[in-house]
Amino acid sequence: MKRIYMQVHVTLCWPNRRTTPQRKTPPTATTKTCNRMSKQLILRSLVIVAFLASTQSVYSADWAQFRGANSAGISDDTKVPTKFGPGDKELWSVPVASGHSSPCVIGNQLILTAAQREKHQLHIVSIDRQSGNQNWNFKLDVAELERGHPSFNPASSTVASDGEQIIAYFGSYGLVCLSMDGKLAWEKRMPLTKSYAGNAISPIIAGGKVILYRGNYVDHFLAAWDKRSGKELWKVKNGERFTPNMACTAVPIIHENQLIVHAVRAVQSFNLESGQLIWELKCSTTATSTPVICEGEVVVATWNQTGEESLRPNFPTFDELLANNDKNGDKRIDRQEIPKLFYFHRSEGTEAPQNGYPFQFNHADPNKDGKIERAEWQVILDREEDRQKGYIEHGLIAIPLNSRGQVTESDIRRLEKQGIPEVPSPIYQDGFLYMVKNGGLLTCVNVGQGERVFRMRTGGSGTHYASPVIAGGRLYTVSGDGKITVVKLGSSRKILATNDMQDFTYATPAVCDGVIYIRTHSRLYAFGQ
Repeated sequence: MKRIYMQVHVTLCWPNRRTTPQRKTPPTATTKTCNRMSKQLILRSLVIVAFLASTQSVYSADWAQFRGANSAGISDDTKVPTKFGPGDKELWSVPVASGHSSPCVIGNQLILTAAQREKHQLHIVSIDRQSGNQNWNFKLDVAELERGHPSFNPASSTVASDGEQIIAYFGSYGLVCLSMDGKLAWEKRMPLTKSYAGNAISPIIAGGKVILYRGNYVDHFLAAWDKRSGKELWKVKNGERFTPNMACTAVPIIHENQLIVHAVRAVQSFNLESGQLIWELKCSTTATSTPVICEGEVVVATWNQTGEESLRPNFPTFDELLANNDKNGDKRIDRQEIPKLFYFHRSEGTEAPQNGYPFQFNHADPNKDGKIERAEWQVILDREEDRQKGYIEHGLIAIPLNSRGQVTESDIRRLEKQGIPEVPSPIYQDGFLYMVKNGGLLTCVNVGQGERVFRMRTGGSGTHYASPVIAGGRLYTVSGDGKITVVKLGSSRKILATNDMQDFTYATPAVCDGVIYIRTHSRLYAFGQ
C-alpha cells in the first residue's frame, strides 16, 4: 500500500566505500568550513527526522485519525470517484455493528469502533482494505454503556494511530492502546461519562503522546499520556462546569508546539510538552466542531443554541395566538389549540430526533386548569424578553497563532456570523474556508479578506453530523439522511453529483489512495474507480 512521507535527504560521506581512487589534497580553510557545515547540517537534519518520527504521521498518505492529518480533512488525490453509491463504483461493502466513528486508515488496515447495546459490548475492529474481510476484533465488556442524545452512539469516537499503536476512546470505558495486530498494550479506565449530548471526542497522537480532551458532568479535563507506556505526563482540569447545552466533540489540533483545543466556552492553546496554558479566548460555544489552521491563524466555528436569528424563538403575542388558534372562540387557548413552539429549534434538522427544545403547555398553565389566559401568556413573553437579553452571537472566528495570555475580542477577527454549523467542522484550502450546516447550507469564506465568497444549497437536506472532506479539489459533504454531495471548487464551482447511500450516515468519510470509505448506520463501503 502506497505511503508518502516527508523526507530529509542528507548526503553522508562513507570513507571506506570509494568507487574510484581520488587524489588526496591537503585540507584548506574552505574545506574545513564545509566539513563543519556538513556536520551541522547532518545534526540538524537528524533532529528534524527525530521530531517527525516522534509526531503523528501527518505527512503520510494514510488517514490516521479523525479527518486525517491534523484533522484537516484534505487529500490531494484526484482519483477519488465523484459519482458513486451502493452498486456503483463499489469495491466492496460489509455489514458493521452500530457506531458513528470514522474509519482510520493505516497501511492495509481500516480501524473503526462499534457498539452492541444488547450485549453491553464495545469493539475495535480491523478490516482489510483490499477485501473488506475482518482481520481482528478486540472486544470490551462493560457494565453500562454511555447514554446521550437520541442521535448519539457509544462508539462515536474515531481511533488514532501512528502505524505502531492504535488508540481508542470510549466514554463508557476510557482509553485503550492496542498493537497493530489487535493486542492490548495498555489501558486507562475512566468513570462512565454522563452528559446530555454524549461523549464523542476523538483522541490524537502527537509528539509521542496520547492527547484527550474529555468533558462531561463527571469530570472535565485535558490530559497527555506517554504513547508507549500509558504513563500520565500531565493533566489540566477545566474549571468550567459542564451543563446540558455543552458537547465534547472537537478534536484537539497541533501547530508547532501548540496544542489547540476548542473547549466549552473557550478556545485554548497549551504547550504540548508541559500542558501549560499559552493563550485563551473566552467565547460562547458548545465545542462541537474541530478548529483548522489557516496560515497564521486558527479558525474556529463557535456555535451556541441561540447564536443567530434563525435559531431563536419567535413567540406570538396573545392576540396573534387567539387569532390563529382559538378554534372554540372562548378567548383562551387550550391544550388542543396550542401550536408547536420552541425555545430553541434546529429549523432544518427535521429528520433528527429531539431537534430542539419545545415549549410545553404546562409552562403557561401554572393553575393547571387546562387553559392559557392572557395574563399567563404575558408571563411567558416577559420571561422570553429577559432570556433574549442574554443571547450571545456565535460565529466563525480567527485567532492569531502567536497570541499570548487572555485573548480579547479586539485581538480576533470575526469572519462570519451566520450559517455556522452545529456539528460539522469547517475545512480550509488555498485561502478559502468552507462550512456546511443543517439543511445543506454551504458557505465559503475568503479567510484573508474576511469576506463571504458564496453561499449555496448542496441538496443535502436535514441534519448534518459528518464533517466535509476535500479530495482532488472537490468538496464532499454528508447529510444525516445519507446524501453525499460533491462540489467542484474554484471559480466555476458547481454541484457535480449527489450520491444516495440509502441509509443514515453520521460518520465522516475517510480518503486514501483513490478510495473513499463511507460508514453508514449498517455498512462500511469502499468506493473507487
